[in-house]
Amino acid sequence: MRHAVVDEDLRAIAGENLPWERFVGKTVLITGANGFLPAYMLETLLFLNEIHPDQRTQVIALARTRDRAMTRFAHYSGRADLALLVQDVCASLDLRHHVDFIIHAASQASPKYYRGDPVGTLAPNVIGTHNLLEVAREHRVEGFLFFSSGEVYGQPGDAQPYLAECDYGYVDPVALRSCYAESKRMGETMCVAWAAQHGVPTRIVRPFHTYGPGMRLDDGRVFADFVADIVNNRDIVMKSDGRAIRAFCYLADATAGFFTVLLRGGDAEAYNVGNAEAAISVLDLANTLVGLFPEKRLRVVTAAADRDPGYLPSPVSRNCPDTSKVRQLGWCAHTGIAEGFRRTIGSYA
Repeated sequence: MRHAVVDEDLRAIAGENLPWERFVGKTVLITGANGFLPAYMLETLLFLNEIHPDQRTQVIALARTRDRAMTRFAHYSGRADLALLVQDVCASLDLRHHVDFIIHAASQASPKYYRGDPVGTLAPNVIGTHNLLEVAREHRVEGFLFFSSGEVYGQPGDAQPYLAECDYGYVDPVALRSCYAESKRMGETMCVAWAAQHGVPTRIVRPFHTYGPGMRLDDGRVFADFVADIVNNRDIVMKSDGRAIRAFCYLADATAGFFTVLLRGGDAEAYNVGNAEAAISVLDLANTLVGLFPEKRLRVVTAAADRDPGYLPSPVSRNCPDTSKVRQLGWCAHTGIAEGFRRTIGSYA
């Protein structure tokens, strides 16, 4: 059984005024399917099949690790509308069926991977994207969604408090941490190139900080650490001054945004997906989360910075999206920080 929080989220996503009928009888390939963001897209498609028996959408979930995928989707075991394809997206794809839509979300997004596995971080965004764009070209897909990142903006400076799709900052190509941002930038350029030369209907989403049910509590990012602390009844230990500002978007809102771009976005265009109204400092987020659960009697305490030496932190002090472009497609975020994190923490009960 799905957790009640997840079930409510899926019902809310499916209730969005989107042309869901475009998925009727179609096959959707999702790479990195058991990852935090794409898994909710997968579950949404299966939920649509549940509430609309004539939907008949077939989902192919591509994942590198069978055990992890089987664990993530255990409650969907045996369903005829879900097929698991176990392989590395950087290898030639062994597809035996026609696909109509591709959602390419295979990527190592957490900074904890950037130092220890930079090659494994960048390869899915470049080699994997090449492989999938070729599949999209051969299958003449109806839609191709590439998961980029707000990291592509680099270090824009304090003069740009909200980043629009045309704003860019500095990324040092020989800095190890750039393995993620530079490869996402290249993936975007590839999407534009395949659209121009081969007519592949590519769309690009740039998610900002997204949280919600299913988030790995050992992810390494600070908001995941905070949720893990609350779930495990631990004081939140600050390992920085907490002045960095981030905009946090609840997963259900973000998922609706991703589908909006796939179904309504312009070809070869990029769209920010984030909650511009939920910008908050890391310190204020910690205090907010502690305050949501006074019965736990937890505190925010300061400690010496002893973060995992493999973690490469962002040098950006403020990272907030301008979402006016995606709002023109009819999407907006509905969930504030207090409600979203309360739902997230409740989903681990």
